[in-house]
Amino acid sequence: MLTIILYFFIAIVVVQLTYYLGIFSKFSFAKTQNITPKRIPISVIVCAKNEAENAVKYIPLLIEQDYPDFEIVLIDDASSDETLEIFELFESQYPNLVRLVKVKNNEAFWGNKKYALTLGIKAAKKDYLLFTDADCYPTSKNWITAMSSQFTMNKTIVLGYGAYERIEKSFLNKIIRYETLLTALQYFSWAKAGHPYMGVGRNLAYKKEEFFNVNGFIGHIQVRSGDDDLFINEAANENNTTLSYSPESFTYSRPKETYRDWFIQKRRHIATANYYKFFDKIQLGIFYSSQLLFFILAIILLAFQFQWIIVLSLFLVRYIAAWLVVGFSAGKLKENDLKFWFPIVEIVLIFTQINIFITNIFSKPVHWK
Repeated sequence: MLTIILYFFIAIVVVQLTYYLGIFSKFSFAKTQNITPKRIPISVIVCAKNEAENAVKYIPLLIEQDYPDFEIVLIDDASSDETLEIFELFESQYPNLVRLVKVKNNEAFWGNKKYALTLGIKAAKKDYLLFTDADCYPTSKNWITAMSSQFTMNKTIVLGYGAYERIEKSFLNKIIRYETLLTALQYFSWAKAGHPYMGVGRNLAYKKEEFFNVNGFIGHIQVRSGDDDLFINEAANENNTTLSYSPESFTYSRPKETYRDWFIQKRRHIATANYYKFFDKIQLGIFYSSQLLFFILAIILLAFQFQWIIVLSLFLVRYIAAWLVVGFSAGKLKENDLKFWFPIVEIVLIFTQINIFITNIFSKPVHWK
């Protein structure tokens, strides 16, 4: 039996090395990205529901963007706080820059963010759309420049990085940021491999025609979440998708500060992945399963001291390879402190994800506010 487990462990290590060195290295060891400014007309789209506090802080940072041709489309999705009043104030102060879309609750699309976004996209006057959330802010005044610089005649979808703020002396914050880093490493790498499968609405851009080519969100309108990843899963392909990962292209948002809040958030994200294309669900399932089995099988074999030199050697080879790939990615995405926490946060995240999978089996997560 232990011999069978050993062979299985060797197979799992091969799978892990294939992911890290065969796929994820495509982004980790990619060249530094250059920014060549373009004058593409851009509509920045922000959908908000009860985000009054964040709107006051972050909309001015969008208004201050240094870009020659852009507008800001603010979508109030039937907020019950002062979000609409704040948006109206920005519209009155910047009538040539800010466009306001007021969404009222619709019985057929009650509380559906995709319905609100569709109205905003249709209202946008520019051909290229750049999305972020109301609780996000760009790292510089050149955010639009950096994201739009990656558009070409053929590349009409740009995947960006939506990071979370660093909170000192918070282990939960390290887990959240590591999970965000790992997710970006995956979707950036698969896009570079010619198989884009998701993006994040905190930082995402595409030409308006891409939205209408797939009839907008109609293919997954029944799913409350997925205005970003399910749309990209359907619309993106090897020919039309590219990346933007220069530091000036990043956005940041405040992460959850309690484990419970973050756990609920991740339940929504993981549940949405059930609607991905078959290949994408399989590759994600194999990766996360192989991560878990790698540790379980290693523990069993080492506990019985069965061929422990071989087991320990394979364990170290996999760990060094993963650490290098994650470390280089962390450097690119300005998450350098996570390099040193990798061995710990990886294990915590793996077992947290198992907990989420099991919880989602017995109850459905709640979406959009």
